[in-house]
Amino acid sequence: MRGVVFLGDRRVEIRELPDPVPASGEVVVRMRASGICGSDLRPYRASQAQTTVGGHEPCGTVAELGPGVVGPKIGDRVMIHHYSGCGSCKYCRIGYDQLCVHGHKTYGFGTNGGNADYIVVPARCLVSLPGELSFAEGAAIACGTGTAYMALKKLDVSGRDTLAIYGQGPVGLSATLLAKAMGARVIGIDVSAARLELARTLGADEVLNPAEGDPVQAVQDLTGGEGADATLDCTGNATARAQTVRSARVFGRACFVGEGGTVELEPSPDIIHRHLTLYGSWTFPNVGLEECARFIADRRVPLAKLITHRFRLDQAAEAFRLFDAGATGKCVFEMD
Repeated sequence: MRGVVFLGDRRVEIRELPDPVPASGEVVVRMRASGICGSDLRPYRASQAQTTVGGHEPCGTVAELGPGVVGPKIGDRVMIHHYSGCGSCKYCRIGYDQLCVHGHKTYGFGTNGGNADYIVVPARCLVSLPGELSFAEGAAIACGTGTAYMALKKLDVSGRDTLAIYGQGPVGLSATLLAKAMGARVIGIDVSAARLELARTLGADEVLNPAEGDPVQAVQDLTGGEGADATLDCTGNATARAQTVRSARVFGRACFVGEGGTVELEPSPDIIHRHLTLYGSWTFPNVGLEECARFIADRRVPLAKLITHRFRLDQAAEAFRLFDAGATGKCVFEMD
């Protein structure tokens, strides 16, 4: 089979690798789509080469069952929860394998991922892909869109809320799309004019560019001087994170999902004296992945509009180069 490997310094290589063989309790999934995520840019930009296939947003059909597998059937359309823990600790039992007390594997980071023709995973990593959704949409849900959904669920977003979203990359754009389906008024914030335009297309009621003025003041101006009911940071940028907190109203809610980086806050004026609730949200449990997909299918959320670029595996170098430029929506590999 083919697999895409990061060579370091923004170089990739398509390698011929042995087809995977499932062990007891495992399945082989024929890849039909694999999304590119902002997290992939860290190994892409790093100086050190990776030894495994990248891609942590896999979606495809079950191709082979290992011994003892009960439930999945050949041909099932599935997304993959891209973490694998012990399966028996208290966090694994509620679907949060990424919090496994004994450690976990992350497919696409240290363990072969989905930018390939096939992937082998434990059967319990499989989540059914609703028939109403395409494989490309399933790949988007398998990390970025699912991450946005879980953050909005923690924020308890509804039609009563004005929500300010810092960062309109694939996760932030997903949050814009989903929050509109939940009834919220959405303010999209980004320094990319192209992504702000896409945010409007996906339903943002207002868009702000921090390069053109203070976004905290602008959010207050749009909310009668109070600030947003809820705010979400999808950037990992120190300045944007602080602005995310300061854009929320008194008794408001804020959430961080953007990875990496730092933030400087003054606890008394920024959090304590404003009775602010601050959440952290890291991806989702496997049941959250299923719930997100069902929400999108049942409400006919136009997730396909998020996907601005589709590539073949042999276009990997072009795909990562374009995504690295920071002006796209979701980028997805599609396999025949």
